[in-house]
Amino acid sequence: MPIPWPGSGNFCLVHVSLVPVLKAVGEQKTKPTQHSVRRLRGLGLTPNILACRCEKPLDVNVKEKLSQFCHVPVANIVTLHDVTNIWHIPLMLREQKTHEALLKLLNLQGYAREPMLQEWMGRAKLYDKLHDLVSIAMVGKYTGLSDSYLSVLKVNSYSTYKFMVFIPLLAGLICDHFAPTAHEAAWRLLKGDDGILVPGGFGDGGVEGKILAAKYAHENKVPYLGICLGMQIAVIEFARSVMNLKEANSMEFDPDTSTPVVIFMPEVSKTHMGGIMRLRSRRTFFQVADCKSAKLYGNVSFVDERRRH
Repeated sequence: MPIPWPGSGNFCLVHVSLVPVLKAVGEQKTKPTQHSVRRLRGLGLTPNILACRCEKPLDVNVKEKLSQFCHVPVANIVTLHDVTNIWHIPLMLREQKTHEALLKLLNLQGYAREPMLQEWMGRAKLYDKLHDLVSIAMVGKYTGLSDSYLSVLKVNSYSTYKFMVFIPLLAGLICDHFAPTAHEAAWRLLKGDDGILVPGGFGDGGVEGKILAAKYAHENKVPYLGICLGMQIAVIEFARSVMNLKEANSMEFDPDTSTPVVIFMPEVSKTHMGGIMRLRSRRTFFQVADCKSAKLYGNVSFVDERRRH
C-alpha cells in the first residue's frame, strides 16, 4: 500500500550510517554511506540529515565528500564518534547544532526553547569519574554474545549513577559438561564477585549450573538477583535446600517431576515457544491473607501489576 507523501516541512529523514576506518592507512571511508544513500534513493527517499557513526570525529574533507556525493548540506552531516559513555551523545548532537537543523527542516523554529541540560551534563561527567568497583557475576546461557543480555547490561550500567559505583557484569555459565579448567574458571569468577545475577531464559540448558550458583549465593549470603528464569531458579534452590524437597523442579525442565514448584501458566503451550508471554496488566489474588507478599502490598486481597513473563 503506497504511503502518501507528507510534504516538505512535515517529514525529516535522518540516515544513520557507518564510516569505517581503513587501519592500514588510517583513512575514513565514505563508500558504505554513499552506497546506502544510493539504495535509499532507489526507494524514493532522500536523507535530510546524515548521522555518521565512526571511531573519531569526521575530518572536514570527509564531510565535504559526503555532502558532494550524497547531496546533503555539510551542516546536516553529524558526527557520532566513540565516547566514554552514551550520556555524551545528546551533548555531542547539541554541539553540532543538530537540534537547529531538525527545527528548520520541520518548520518549528518558532517553538524553539533553550534546552536545560545541566543535570544531563552532570550525569555524563559523573559516569567518567566512577571509580568504586562492585563486580557482579552474571550466570546465563548465552554469555558468549553480549547482545543476548543487552537490556540487563544497560540497566545495570544506568544503576551506577544512582549508587556512585562502577558495576561491571562478568558473564559466565557453570556447567558440569565443561572441561575441568573451564568449570574451575567459572567458579573462580563467581566466587570472586560481590553479587550474582541470573537473567531470563528458556529451556533446560545450564539450569543445574544456575541452581548451583543460587545455592552458593544462598549459603554464603551473597546478594542474588533472579530475573524471570533467575527467580524460578531461586525458588527451586530454596525448595531443595531449605524445604528438603530434593526432587523440586520446574515442569518446563522436567515435565514428570514429582515435586513441581514452578508450573506452566494455564494459557501457555507446552510444546511451542515464542509468543507465549503474559503481557500488560494482570490481576493476582493472594490465596493466603497473612503472607509476606500481601503484607508488602498493604494487606490487600489482590494486586494489579504490569507483566512481561
